[in-house]
Amino acid sequence: MDYKDKIRKLLALAKSPEPEEAKFALLKARKLMAEHKLSERDLEERNTTVIKRAIRETFSKKANSWMDPLSIVIGENYCCSAFRCKISAKTTVWHVGFIGLEGDIEICVKIFRYAVRCIKSEQKKLRKQHRDYYTPQEIAKICDSYGYGFARGVYEAFTRQNEENQEYGLVLKVPKEVKDELEKIGPPKEFKKTPQPKTVGELDAAWRGIEDGRKFDPSNKLEEKKQEA
Repeated sequence: MDYKDKIRKLLALAKSPEPEEAKFALLKARKLMAEHKLSERDLEERNTTVIKRAIRETFSKKANSWMDPLSIVIGENYCCSAFRCKISAKTTVWHVGFIGLEGDIEICVKIFRYAVRCIKSEQKKLRKQHRDYYTPQEIAKICDSYGYGFARGVYEAFTRQNEENQEYGLVLKVPKEVKDELEKIGPPKEFKKTPQPKTVGELDAAWRGIEDGRKFDPSNKLEEKKQEA
């Protein structure tokens, strides 16, 4: 089976997007990608076709701004570079985009979209949990805190994975061709600083996001899957 098919099946494991499944998918998919690239390096086979793709996931400074750091974290850890673009100069809405080699960008986009679905699923629960206690504006900030926290937690999980498998950092780095293409666009201006949680609800959601992004132990999850098989 092609490693891309394995990753597709991996992302289909969860019937509904849940943080625990997300953590498993993000780390396991990255492991499959690293193993594939190790074999590819041994065979000295390399696709150098660079693709630049904007996707339909959108955000602004007032809504879903956590997508910006999440796209950067996902891109850097799946051999791609994230960028953002506007459809027109008049809009304040940005589209997420990725630049990567032909074989990498498909996986990167799938992983990013899956992470977004998982975050939004948890945000839906947060809205229901807090609807009787906070205003809609306060709930929006709580949901944003969760998204930023999740992005931070995923970054920590990838860092830990690199430390445990040092070769991953070598084979999963962003290729020079991709960096060169990103330079043509120009370095992105700072979009928005990570907001600091100001209320108990925001702080709780931020920590909840961090934990959902980082606490997963892949070996335990894999053992569970083997026992179920």
